[in-house]
Amino acid sequence: MIKLTINNQTVEVPQWKTILEAAHQLEIDIPTMCHLEGTEHFTSCMICLVKDRRNGRLMPSCSMPVADGMDIVTNDEECTDSRKAALELLLSEHVGDCEAPCQLVCPAHMNIPLMNRLIVKGEFAKALQVVKRDIALPAVLGRICPAPCEAGCRRKQVDEAVAICHLKQFVADEDLKETIPYLPVAQPSTGKKVAIVGAGPAGLAAAYYLQLKGHQAVVFDKNEKAGGDLLKIDREILPSSILENEIAVIARSGAEFRFDQTIDRQKFQEIKNEFDAVVLATGSQEQENPFGLKSSKQGIDVDKLTYRTSDDKVFAIGNALRPSKLAVRSVGQGKEVAAIIDRFLKSGTVKANPERFNSKFGKLYQVEFNEYLKESVKAERLDTQNDFSQEEARAEAERCMHCDCRNPESCKLRLFSDEFDAGQKRFQTSERKIVQKFVHREGIVYEPAKCIKCGICVRLTQQYQEEFGFTFIGRGFDVKIGVPFNESVQNALRKTAALVAEKCPTGALAMYGEEEHLKSGQ
Repeated sequence: MIKLTINNQTVEVPQWKTILEAAHQLEIDIPTMCHLEGTEHFTSCMICLVKDRRNGRLMPSCSMPVADGMDIVTNDEECTDSRKAALELLLSEHVGDCEAPCQLVCPAHMNIPLMNRLIVKGEFAKALQVVKRDIALPAVLGRICPAPCEAGCRRKQVDEAVAICHLKQFVADEDLKETIPYLPVAQPSTGKKVAIVGAGPAGLAAAYYLQLKGHQAVVFDKNEKAGGDLLKIDREILPSSILENEIAVIARSGAEFRFDQTIDRQKFQEIKNEFDAVVLATGSQEQENPFGLKSSKQGIDVDKLTYRTSDDKVFAIGNALRPSKLAVRSVGQGKEVAAIIDRFLKSGTVKANPERFNSKFGKLYQVEFNEYLKESVKAERLDTQNDFSQEEARAEAERCMHCDCRNPESCKLRLFSDEFDAGQKRFQTSERKIVQKFVHREGIVYEPAKCIKCGICVRLTQQYQEEFGFTFIGRGFDVKIGVPFNESVQNALRKTAALVAEKCPTGALAMYGEEEHLKSGQ
């Protein structure tokens, strides 16, 4: 047996064990990407570097055998910096988007590609669930939103953007036809109460998401009914029944409405005393703000990351911050502030919503158009002035080119880039790789430009004795993973298609996982 120390803990293991295995015995986690239990060591990603204190030497823990007297540290600054550098080297050649451009530019950050895939499959109820994770009033916004998401749609480079807003409206309208429209199951009641001043789009969204998180939302408004500036929109554009039906869903979530309420400074103080938190969603301030909060020429001053005002328990969103004609931005802020207040009420601390690492590569080259159309259709945009039929909605959603990653939640490259604050451009020196897509009949797509050359697919196809499988092609920096003898991916993965997609640490080999996305809430 070999005795060594890892992070000041002593462990004894057989001499054929690796440092990584010894660390696991102590329940010490070391990040890995190219390591896969049950296959031979490969040592390519260098994310698992650790240091021997005796000589200061860095070594890959996944392949380095243990030795007597080793004094290993897994998490000091040098290890962390080395892992970050290794990630940034991998990112320098990685060509792929963690999230589609349409989703990134949507002020509510809605998962548009997932909505489209579900519409294509005719799963309209599931598509609506995806939409309402981020947009509390989709039937309303589908009619009035100027569609910034469509400005980001990559399909625009080929012909015209996908009619995203019209599709969002379609699934929302389908849901409102139901006897009881969709309402998610709320978390158990926390006993906490949040006052929301203003029943416009920002306040309504905040109330909806706070209710779902188990907090009692009470909405105060100076008018006789909810809607705010939405009530001023031409009824031919936004029928009253649509607005009222979506507000009714929010009321059904348990939100309480108190109308004809004039909130002066005294009333505001009473509300602060009664409630655990307060959200100001009052719309544009036509007069000097009556709440005694720090303000600017545009509106109430807040911390831009948390929406917190100069008063510790008061938050402000929507046009109370600055005038804007984008109702979708106000709705998005309502969702965001609900998450921030949820953490505040449960932990006592105010923290911004985490920003995740997002790999981006910009515009498509013209030679890549056909690669992206492999998962789409060559059809013109279908965007009538009338409501979509189910057949029309499916046809339009099928135009989506699926620019998003299939593994946005399980991609280790993204997870570790987040953890180690890695940057994508540090080592980028040349023109990016051309995107290619090789589609397998089981719904798996291989995108070589996303590959980090970990070799897991090579080892698995060898282990399961695929006739062709995957192999390393070329040498040195130009090496890539592909199928030998110019065979197809179809022939390469006759036995192991699902397995290699599951084990790939990025989205280079993957299949769409709608069910996983739906369960995870992503």
